[in-house]
Amino acid sequence: MTKTRIKICGLTREEDVDAAVTAGADAIGFVFYPPSPRYVTPARAAELVRRIPPFVDVVGLFVNEAPESVEEVCRQVPINLLQFHGDEDPAYCRQFARPYLRAARVRPGLDLVEFAGAFPESRGLLLDAFVEGYGGGGHVFDWTLIPPGLPGFLLLSGGLTAANVGDAVRRVRPAAVDVSSGVEMGKGIKDHAKIAAFVAAVRAADQAVSEG
Repeated sequence: MTKTRIKICGLTREEDVDAAVTAGADAIGFVFYPPSPRYVTPARAAELVRRIPPFVDVVGLFVNEAPESVEEVCRQVPINLLQFHGDEDPAYCRQFARPYLRAARVRPGLDLVEFAGAFPESRGLLLDAFVEGYGGGGHVFDWTLIPPGLPGFLLLSGGLTAANVGDAVRRVRPAAVDVSSGVEMGKGIKDHAKIAAFVAAVRAADQAVSEG
């Protein structure tokens, strides 16, 4: 069975990390963007990471951060993947000599093939909704804007919930899905039942794709 990887992002509490790991998340994301309500300090993230077992990736999300700040976070937190969600160019992304994901804010007129081609070292292209500010704001974008044949691994984000992620997996066939607000009871506060339902919906869709 094809396995769609699952990232739960924007965690701030020990119990939420535990719930995501127990449900079967493949990656846990921490937000190092101070304006975000899901922001955690490097020291806080380091505490939370201690609860994450081996073979679950730790992802650090940054938005137009000063390079020295990214380096400082990496010194304090054992991050497996950097995720750049702002206006970072290829030279910026590669300077850290670490695996990274590049986020694209999808909107009509954005050439995703050209965008992806500009970041050949990226481990994957994360597609999110275009809204004012940064992050998808819990909005779903038009999946038909995703052209066939995008290079590299595709990660789908933007307004995903247990109710729509199965359809997303079946239609888009992403390598991974990324959720934050769709499994929350409040900003930065996860709902454990929603996390479990989200993971179950992805696995059910994987099964359907394999059998289809």
